[in-house]
Amino acid sequence: MIHITECPRDAMQGRKSFIPTEDKVKYIQSLIEVNFDILDCGSFVSPKAIPQMADSKEVLNQLDKSGSDTKLSVIVANLGGAQRAIEVENVDILGFPFSISEEFQLSNTNATREEGLERISEIKEVSDAAGKELLIYTSMGFGNPYGEEWSTDLLKHYVRIIHNMGIRHIKLSDTIGAAKPEDIKTVFSELIPKYPDVKFAAHFHTVYDEWFEKVNIAYENGCRDFDGAIQGYGGCPLSKTDLVGNMPTEKLISFVESKKEKSQINPLAFESAFNNALTIFL
Repeated sequence: MIHITECPRDAMQGRKSFIPTEDKVKYIQSLIEVNFDILDCGSFVSPKAIPQMADSKEVLNQLDKSGSDTKLSVIVANLGGAQRAIEVENVDILGFPFSISEEFQLSNTNATREEGLERISEIKEVSDAAGKELLIYTSMGFGNPYGEEWSTDLLKHYVRIIHNMGIRHIKLSDTIGAAKPEDIKTVFSELIPKYPDVKFAAHFHTVYDEWFEKVNIAYENGCRDFDGAIQGYGGCPLSKTDLVGNMPTEKLISFVESKKEKSQINPLAFESAFNNALTIFL
């Protein structure tokens, strides 16, 4: 079984023109019908930082999850955001972006890596008490654009620390589309068997037509959980090119079929959601 997370938050958050709340609700509701494993669909950070997601609470409160196994995930950057997120009944998972890059951690969450680890501890305490799951994204997990130190050993070092903090859901994130095949192989082939109690996922950013190699190498080395966004919409502004977006979900679905694997996706519902995306992201 291959599990797919759809990331409408990642697709929406960088868009300059505000997507009306009712359009977001309609689109995310159509994604719920697809039966994705997880929908990364909201953000409880400062509206000044990400104005596009300022209506996340309103959107989430209008969604109907009845009859669906899909879990709804939101991003938080500090304890205050986590406390606001856990008040929303439809939120199942809180995601915190912990960066392997000190510079990106500072720019993304206004915290050092050490302070980021402290925030993970604080957020885990409140999420556990509320019955919500905490997952960690290892931002800049496969390299960074700042010329800072990076290696697979550094990534593995922080995964070990995060695991020791009791985190059992980690998304290894290629924030700027820099992942090299040999690094993907090293990371997944070593971490998955070393931490059998952890659900590891691949959150790759990529040029649209260069998606296959990253997914295939991760798959061959044990990964069965991938993040995507329809049509590859979104991506990180720091990638320095508009061509580097999210992993295209439609390509992930075709990959599942090519490997004769099972997934939880409802094909007809996905076609409908795909068509909705074409209107949302004009």
